Amino acid sequence: MNIEPSTLPWNEAYKLMIGSILPRPIAFVSTINEAGQANLAPFSFFTAISAEPMMICFSPMRRGTDGARKDTLTNIEATREFVVNIVGEKIVEQMNDCAIEYPPDVDEFEAAGLTKVSSHIIKPPRVAESDVQLECVLHDVLNFGDKPGGGSLVIGQVVNIHVKDDLYFDGKIDTEKLQPIGRLSGQVYSRAVADTFVLERKKQPN
Repeated sequence: MNIEPSTLPWNEAYKLMIGSILPRPIAFVSTINEAGQANLAPFSFFTAISAEPMMICFSPMRRGTDGARKDTLTNIEATREFVVNIVGEKIVEQMNDCAIEYPPDVDEFEAAGLTKVSSHIIKPPRVAESDVQLECVLHDVLNFGDKPGGGSLVIGQVVNIHVKDDLYFDGKIDTEKLQPIGRLSGQVYSRAVADTFVLERKKQPN
């Protein structure tokens, strides 16, 4: 089968993407607007870029109904700061509650029953119930399309990391204790440590 994305409606192309690029980690992004109002929303187009400097990125797509920009993107462009809160299984229901498209004046922390905790370097609050939180300052935003199906790539530099004490040992995070959740297609999610295996990277023979 051969499919050219340009021949498809955007929502059909989207289904092909989310059905093949998986599992996807979830960036649970907290921001504030210029008036200090908090916002919290999940994004499953999320990954790391580099370690030195420590850079990450995520992509908020345009709303499927009218192509409007999401509040998270608007806030980041205005304040140039955000927190990525890693989603473990214990907060997956609250994460899903924050995927609701609330009006801009709604505080998703309060709507989902999550606890704000102050960041150390930046102004947006962190999610206390998340076991790993990454304080970020904006490096760049790249915009792709201004209609439904379009999106933006938000690139941030991590300036501070918070890790729950019992997750961190010998310079590594205990994945089993973190219990990260991945996004599949549609309404389906995965448990990252439910069925894992070890595959050692091979070295080139001498």
